Amino acid sequence: MRTILMAALLGPLLAPAPAATGLVPIRADELLRVEVAGRGPTLVLIPGLMGSAYGFRKVVGPLRDAGYRVAVIEPLGIGGSSRPKDADYSLTAQADRVAAVLQTLDAGPAVVVAHSVGASIAMRLAYRHPERVAAIVSLDGGPAEAAGTRGFRRAMRLAPLLRLFGGAGRIRGHVRSTLIERSANPDWVTDEVVDGYMAGPSRDLGATLRAYGRMASAREPEALAPHLSSIRCPVRLVIGTATREGGISEAEIDQLRRSLPSFAIDAVPDAGHFVFEEKPRAVVAAVEETVGSAARVARSHP
Repeated sequence: MRTILMAALLGPLLAPAPAATGLVPIRADELLRVEVAGRGPTLVLIPGLMGSAYGFRKVVGPLRDAGYRVAVIEPLGIGGSSRPKDADYSLTAQADRVAAVLQTLDAGPAVVVAHSVGASIAMRLAYRHPERVAAIVSLDGGPAEAAGTRGFRRAMRLAPLLRLFGGAGRIRGHVRSTLIERSANPDWVTDEVVDGYMAGPSRDLGATLRAYGRMASAREPEALAPHLSSIRCPVRLVIGTATREGGISEAEIDQLRRSLPSFAIDAVPDAGHFVFEEKPRAVVAAVEETVGSAARVARSHP
């Protein structure tokens, strides 16, 4: 098991701030991989089901250099986080784990940047732990009521066959095709990039598939929709307009527009679902605009 680098993640307040990676324990068998870079107001990045800290590599550096402490938190079963067999993989439980990590990092209200289903985790975090969230930037993610789509749940029923018949190769092919299909220009989807997205799942393919299966079958203790109106912090949705494959639906956008007290949309041309890969500068600009919005809200409600 990797060393839990809590001291490196926290660090003396006045010391230099090199990037640090560690595993934060939530329970004995629940360890969340966290990467922290920079110093200043905290930004939290949450990847989606296919993601990891690797996917945010193009935005972490610019945000760090702009004066933020950037913490990438990989939810249970995602990236380099642990994959316990019998854990609660509901989005609600994932939100509570993120809150526990923020407490460990001694982070005040943070701007949370979340991709895809990670946005649903962020919204649950905002209403369950409002003191932890200053604002949300959703990267093509909506108010999902379950971790997996119908197609994802159907695929998980085939997981035993994947393990038997060339699972790693098939999954690698699926990752590559998904990245390509959901992009405006797939030139960025190189072998190196596919390796980066596969690094976490391929460490223990069986455990990864079991965790995905638990996500697909997880029951939420409560629905998100009735709580959207209680999210008082600013929420900004960033979507690529070149393709809507895999992204938030128009019905979900309408739901957010009707329910959230403070909601804005940035439409990014020449980008798809992985907007942070194709247009990282647009994501950085959206985050900085949202930080400003959160500051204005804080000043108006001292």
